[in-house]
Amino acid sequence: MHMYDILNKKRMGLALTRDEIAFFVRGHTSGEIPDYQASALLMAICIHGMSDEETASLTLAMAHSGDTADLSHIPGVKADKHSTGGVGDKTTLIVAPLAAACGVTVAKMSGRGLGYTGGTIDKLESIPGFSTQQTPERFARIAGETGLCIVGQSGNLAPADKKLYALRDVTATVESIPLIASSIMSKKLAGGSDCIVLDVKTGNGAFMKTLKDSISLAQTMVAIGTHAGKKTAALITDMNRPLGMAVGNALEVEEACRVLKGEGPDDLRTISIELAAMMVFLAGKAVSMEDARASVQEKLEDGSALKKFREWIASQGGDPSVIENPELLPHAKVSRRVCADRPGWIDSIDTQGVGRSSVLLGAGRETKSSRLDYGAGIRFYRKLGDWVDEGDVLAEVFAPDEQSASEGAQVLRRAICIGQVRAEIPPLFYAMITENKNSNRQNCILYTENGMKEL
Repeated sequence: MHMYDILNKKRMGLALTRDEIAFFVRGHTSGEIPDYQASALLMAICIHGMSDEETASLTLAMAHSGDTADLSHIPGVKADKHSTGGVGDKTTLIVAPLAAACGVTVAKMSGRGLGYTGGTIDKLESIPGFSTQQTPERFARIAGETGLCIVGQSGNLAPADKKLYALRDVTATVESIPLIASSIMSKKLAGGSDCIVLDVKTGNGAFMKTLKDSISLAQTMVAIGTHAGKKTAALITDMNRPLGMAVGNALEVEEACRVLKGEGPDDLRTISIELAAMMVFLAGKAVSMEDARASVQEKLEDGSALKKFREWIASQGGDPSVIENPELLPHAKVSRRVCADRPGWIDSIDTQGVGRSSVLLGAGRETKSSRLDYGAGIRFYRKLGDWVDEGDVLAEVFAPDEQSASEGAQVLRRAICIGQVRAEIPPLFYAMITENKNSNRQNCILYTENGMKEL
C-alpha cells in the first residue's frame, strides 16, 4: 500500500477503504507519512467529503492511535457528554451531578479551553484544591464510589487527532464536517464510555453558524457513535447569546452552584436539565425522555444533585465549602462596569465578541501556553430582549489589571447592540438527533412552539 495511491484515489473523489484509512493514520502518527502528504489528503477530504463509512473508519483509527480508557471495571453504565464549545457554557458542572444523582456513572476526560471557548478542566481547577490529575486506580475508585469523576485528557489520547488538527489549523481545512466530527468523536470513543450525549451549539458564538451545518455535524457524530456500538444522541442548542449570566472560570462555578441550589438563570437550568435527561435516558435509567426529565427535575428539587456535587468536589480534593461561600473562589483584582450609552432594547449580542472580551480580561487563552486568571470574566446584569435606559449597568468585567479591564470592557460594549426594536428571542433548543435503528439515516426531531416534530 502506498500513500501516493491513496492521495490519487481521494483526489478523484473516490471512497477510501478502512485499511487505506488505517494505513494513513498509523503512518502519519508514527512519522512515516510526512506532513505534506497528510496535508494533501486533508485538502482532498475537505473538497470531496467522506461517506459515513469513511468517516467512521477515520474516527476509529484515530481513537486507537494511542491510549484508550477501559472503564469496564467501573460499575454501572458510563455516560459522557460533550459540547462543541460556546460562551458561558458551564453545563457539565451541572449536568454531571444531575445525571450521577439519577444513578448514571459519569467517568470522563475533559479538555482545557482555547480562545473564547472555556474548558471544563479550567473551571474545575478554579475550585481551591480540586485535582483533575488522578491515577487510573484512583479515577476508577472515585467514579465507582461517587458515581462521578472528571479528569484531564491523557497526553497520549488520540495522538493522531492532535497531529492532524495542527495541520488543519494551518492548511485551511478546519471547516470540514467529516474532519470536525472525527476529531471530536475520536477522543470520545477513546474515553471508553458506553453512551455519549453531544451538545452541538449553533449561532454567532458557535463554531457552526447555521442550523443546517449544525444538524449535519450532529448527524455525522451520532452515526459515528452508533457505528462504534455506543448509544449516541445530540441536541442542537442556541449560541446566539452567552449561556447564563456569567463568563469566566470561577464566576461560572459560582453560577453552576446557584443552579444546583434551585436558583440561577432559566436558560442554563433548562438546557442542563434536558442534557442530563438525555444522559439518563441513554443510560437506561428511564423508559422515556419524559420520565428522564421528571427524574432529573426531582433530583434538582430535593437537593440530591447538590449533595452529589459536594461529594464530587471533596472526592477530587476540592473544598466543597465554596458552594455556600463563593467568596472562597478566586477573585480578580480589578472590576469595571459596562453601561448603556443610549436607551433602547438589547436587540442582539455578538457572542463571539463577548468571548473575545473574556480572553482580553484573562479568562481565556490566546495560545495553549497562556496563563489564566481564574477570577477574571464577565457578569451580565441584562440579557437579550431587555429594555435599558442610558446609564444602566449592562455587565461588569473582572480582570487582573486596569489595562486588561479597559480593553475587555470596550470590546464587550461593542458586542452588546442596543436598538429601538425588541429582538425576537431565539429558542434554546432547535433539534434532537437520535439513532434510527431501522435505517442508516438518523432521526432529526425539531423543537417547535407547538411541541416536537420529526424532520
